Amino acid sequence: MATQIDFTDAQQVATGFLMPSFYNVQSTIYEVKYPAFDYAKYLPVVTEGNEWARGALFRSTDVAGKAEFMSGKGFDMPYADVTRDQFLKGFEMAGIGYEWTLDEVQVAAMEGRQLGDEKARAARKVAEKMLWDIAMTGSTEKGWTGIINDGNATAADVAANGTGSVTFWAAKTADQIIDDINAGIESVYTATRGTEIADTLLLPTGVMGVLGKRLPDTNETLMTFIQRTNRYTARTGQPLLIQELFELNAAAPGGDGRAVVYSRSPDAVRFHLPMPHKFLPPFQKSSMTWEVAGIMRTGGTEVRLPKAVRYLDGILNTP
Repeated sequence: MATQIDFTDAQQVATGFLMPSFYNVQSTIYEVKYPAFDYAKYLPVVTEGNEWARGALFRSTDVAGKAEFMSGKGFDMPYADVTRDQFLKGFEMAGIGYEWTLDEVQVAAMEGRQLGDEKARAARKVAEKMLWDIAMTGSTEKGWTGIINDGNATAADVAANGTGSVTFWAAKTADQIIDDINAGIESVYTATRGTEIADTLLLPTGVMGVLGKRLPDTNETLMTFIQRTNRYTARTGQPLLIQELFELNAAAPGGDGRAVVYSRSPDAVRFHLPMPHKFLPPFQKSSMTWEVAGIMRTGGTEVRLPKAVRYLDGILNTP
């Protein structure tokens, strides 16, 4: 007579073992950081508000009117007024989770060990990669843009004064490259009438070799010279954040390299993340499988002040 296997008992034992293991794994995973996808380094991340909100609503106001000379008996008093605009940034949900099988749970229970966290780590990393991509370049599916390709920001080629009248930094002198960077920083300051100052410079990885070259008759590189003498540092005494991104190597419309100069202020740019990635409690979705759903909600990158962002195109010739 064949032996009868009581799957009900097996499932109950597995469930009793799975739940505490899940919470230990969850606690461990959220201690893991992935510096390669550190979008918070480049954009203020806004997690405030209800995680299930439809979106973020904000209003901007500006003053209108002009004071004029007038007679003490005049009836033509100039009046000031206020303009009001309203904007809505919608939120969307995304997810990536993992599953455990009855076999995995029972083997771990028999061996007296917790379930491994490899699957949870993988899901967490995939989630952070998705958020990174949305922050940098947006989402074609949702019609979003990122910090490096927002259509409302000003984009223009740098001066074509390199050898052979080209824009590429590889064909320019150190002084010409410095002029391009400072012109970008200055354009943000001028366009916003000094209310915003560009404190961040994102560069294609392909130009870092040029910036790493030592300046003639000195012991410093072009990069260290830029960090020390740029217009932002000269004005504020604070260091300019300079970072390289692979995504910028072909970000210009023609496929050439692009630099991004912008104010890293939440008033100017922000990344909406009302619900950071989180795991929901496991549930049994079949007789031998438990699913752990991982969900997150984001509105992507929002450039609230397009004049605070400037794209410098044509600095790298990408074949």
